[in-house]
Amino acid sequence: MSDGGVAHRQTGETGFVATPEDLRLFARVRARDRDAFEALYRLYHPRLARFLLNLLHRPQLVEEVLNDTLFVVWERSDTFRGASKLSTWIFAIAYRKAMKALRRLDEPVEDRDADLRPSEEAAPDAPVNRQRAQAALLSALARLSADHRAVVDLTYFHEMGYREIAEIMDCPVDTVKTRMFHARRHLRRIMDGELADWL
Repeated sequence: MSDGGVAHRQTGETGFVATPEDLRLFARVRARDRDAFEALYRLYHPRLARFLLNLLHRPQLVEEVLNDTLFVVWERSDTFRGASKLSTWIFAIAYRKAMKALRRLDEPVEDRDADLRPSEEAAPDAPVNRQRAQAALLSALARLSADHRAVVDLTYFHEMGYREIAEIMDCPVDTVKTRMFHARRHLRRIMDGELADWL
């Protein structure tokens, strides 16, 4: 099923590759077409919600930051020049909004209810080992810094490369690599056995 005539190719459980139809949809958004914006909202909402939940660990903030992100997409659509992928541009806005929201909070970033919530992962027919590994990874992510969580989340759950992540986080590629190195080291310490090898 498509959203407003938008086609996109699924890549695994979470990601998609933008098609020319996605860019045509965004061109309509730039022309202030509200129906096109609603279709874009439906297209990006699940991916952004998951990314922001893993980054913020505060469900009450996710929708606020997500809506702030898509408000910028609507209001500042003319600033997208096509120098990066559309998804990179949108995720970069979401990342900046999320980091700003975290800076406004005084208490430490920790999700005490992480173990109580059902995993958002996996359909019943997905491979059991992958489900187990992803559930354990999501739980372990709560113990990382926000920057480290963002790098791991974008790599494992959105299948993005270091260059795209560097654009989103507005930092050098080497910084992304360093953050991933430290994040993996911390995660391996937290996780043991086969699951640590999955990293």
